[in-house]
This record gives sequence, structure tokens and C-alpha cells, in this order.
Amino acid sequence: MSDRLRSSPAWTGAAIAAGLLGVAVALAGRLDLPLILAGLGAICLGGWLGGRGPVQAPPRPAATTQRHAVAEALLAHVPDPVILVDRRTLVVEANPAARALLPALHQARPLSFALRDPEVLDGVEAVLSSGLPRRVALSTRVPLERTFEVQIGALPMPDGSGVSALLFLRDLTSARRLEAMRVDFVANASHELRTPLATLIGFIETLQGPAREDVPARERFLEIMRVQALRMTRLIDDLLSLSRIELREHVAPTGVVDLGALARQMVDAQGPPAEARGATIGFTDGHGPYRVAGDADELVRVVENLIENAVKYGGGRISVGLSREEDPRLGRRIVLSVADDGPGIAPEHIPRLTERFYRIDVASSRARGGTGLGLAIVKHSLNRHRGRLTIESTLGQGTVARVSLPEYGAAHAGPAAAGQAGPP
Repeated sequence: MSDRLRSSPAWTGAAIAAGLLGVAVALAGRLDLPLILAGLGAICLGGWLGGRGPVQAPPRPAATTQRHAVAEALLAHVPDPVILVDRRTLVVEANPAARALLPALHQARPLSFALRDPEVLDGVEAVLSSGLPRRVALSTRVPLERTFEVQIGALPMPDGSGVSALLFLRDLTSARRLEAMRVDFVANASHELRTPLATLIGFIETLQGPAREDVPARERFLEIMRVQALRMTRLIDDLLSLSRIELREHVAPTGVVDLGALARQMVDAQGPPAEARGATIGFTDGHGPYRVAGDADELVRVVENLIENAVKYGGGRISVGLSREEDPRLGRRIVLSVADDGPGIAPEHIPRLTERFYRIDVASSRARGGTGLGLAIVKHSLNRHRGRLTIESTLGQGTVARVSLPEYGAAHAGPAAAGQAGPP
């Protein structure tokens, strides 16, 4: 007799009816063998007929349903892609991040239709066969170059149909880019320091040897050594400034600065060096004061770097101006513009000019005393001040660099990311 029949309410009812019948007969004093056999037959017939009817499954506990809903909600809010496949590598479930990464990912279709990486597919097969977790690397090229670490683990299917595989894709793109930037930074900094050091060592050895008594050569070599030492000093100063700014980049400044006064101060300071290079600087103040929340030392460096870049790489006539603008999203802002009528910058260079040590012409930049860090300092300073840097340049017509900062006391929106553009 099956468990279904044994547990059927029909059997219980038939047994109770037969028992009551037996008690009644016993009380009447008529208990014989045919009557007993008839009662047993009634029990069997009633139980069999009642057991043929459909048995409703017990209702699903509300707590289990709620847990499944919470699990689905958590999976939907996981920022990294998560994919569940069954033992045939058919997609059982995937969160929105996985569907955004792999648009061809569809439920009940093979994973290989959307993800064609052999290492990942082989890893899934190995996990399904052995049950041991694995980690493999995944790189995508389209639409963007991205790197993932795929963690694959075995997971029993909820319906008990076997073992499935859970793929968790951890995005390592930002970490790899940061690692590459650090490696490049160390290599570039070492290279920038090695060149003047090699020059100094070479001239020192020459002065100690063949040019010991050559007074004109000694004077010429000493001047070259002085220039190279100043170059190293500028590079170290810029590196230290950049490190200090990055250390405090997340801390908003609390002081109040008149950007117009700072700009005029730097225009006056850069006037003589500009004239020595054959350039002139004009300043248009407008209707001041131009008060912004900021760190005076950092904003001085911002204005100084922009004017120096215009003098070094633009030349001719440089115009520095201040104005106000009303941004519908960011509120009222102070705009500092530095324009030159130099050769301009090709469009392909503009997005990369705030990268450390990036130069359009390395030899020309070094000859002009550039370290390749000026605009990196500007970018990180503006990030701290909720500012923006934009560049407009046309070959043969010059370049305009604009810095936009929130006006002190005016309503403003959230922090704005600094743009990436400017002279090297």
C-alpha cells in the first residue's frame, strides 16, 4: 500500500465508520464471521475509492516565499554580474548587471550563446563535473576593454535536479588601470629624474678630468648643470604638490578666496617671463569681487599653471579674463579663462592632457622647462574645489582654457567632476 493511500483521509474515515459499526453490532450481541469480513471489505473499498481522488499538495509556507523574494531582490541589486546555469550549461537566472554586460544572455539558452570565452566555459564544465570552485580571467574588447575575474562555484538546484554552477564576475578594470597608472608613473618619474642626473654626473666627471683647467668650458658646463638641477627641483616640487593635493582631494576647502585678486597677482608675476619669451599678458577683471570657497595656495597654482602653459606653448598675446555664468544644473559660477593665439592643439591630444607626464612634444616641453605634471595638478585641485576644466582649441588659431568654480554664497548642485583638457 502506497504512502499516499496510507495517509489518505478516506482510509481514516472508512476505519472510523467500520469501528462504529462493529461497536453497534457488539452492543446488539450479533458478532459473527460474515459480519466481520463485510466490515473489513467496507474499509478496503472506502479507502481505495477515497485514495483515487487528487491529493492537494501542502501549501508553500509564506516564510519560504518571502525568503525567495528577498533573495531575488538582493540578486537584482548586486552591482557585479551574476549568472546561474544548470548541469547542461543552460542559463537558469541572471541579474540585470549580467544582462547589461551580455545582451545575448537569455534564460533556458546555452551560456555559450552569450559568453564565448573558452576558459570560462571550460571552467564551468570542470565545476559541474568535480564540484570544486574555480577562478578564471575574462577580458572583453567590445564595446569597451574590460577585465573580470570569474568566480565559479557549484550550487545544488532548488528542485533537487542536480548541481548547477554560479558565475560571479568581479570587475577588475579600474584596479588594473590604477595599477598600470602607478607603474607608468614610477617609470616616468624615474626617467624624468635619470636624464638630468646623468647630465650632472657627466659634466662633473668632465670638470674633474679633461676640463679641469678649461675656464670657458667650466663656465658653460656649470650653467648647464644649474639648468638641470633646477629641472629636477621643479619636478620634485610638482610631485610633492600633486601628492599633497591628492591626499586632501576628498576634503572640501573651507576658506574664502577672491579669485580676481589671485588672477591679477599671477598676471603681474608672469608678465616679465612672458615678455622675455616675446609674449604679452592682458587681464580683464570685469565686475568683481569674484569670491569662491577655496584654498588660496592651490588656486594660485591653478592660475599659475594655466598662464605658464599659455606662455610656454601658446605665445603671442595671452588674455586672462573673469566672468560669471548661471548654470541651470550647477548654479552661479565664476569662470576664469586663459586664451592664447598660438599653434593650437590637435583634438586627439585634448582628452589626455591632464594625465601625468603626458606631452604632445616631449623634447619641446622639456626644452621649455615643463614637467608634464602641471595640468594633473590643476585637475586634482579643481576636483577638490568642485570645479571644472574645459579646453577649446583649433589648430593654427590658439587655445582657450576655462576654469569654472561655484561662487561663494550662491546655491549650487552636487560636486562636478573636472574635465580633462588643457595644454601639456
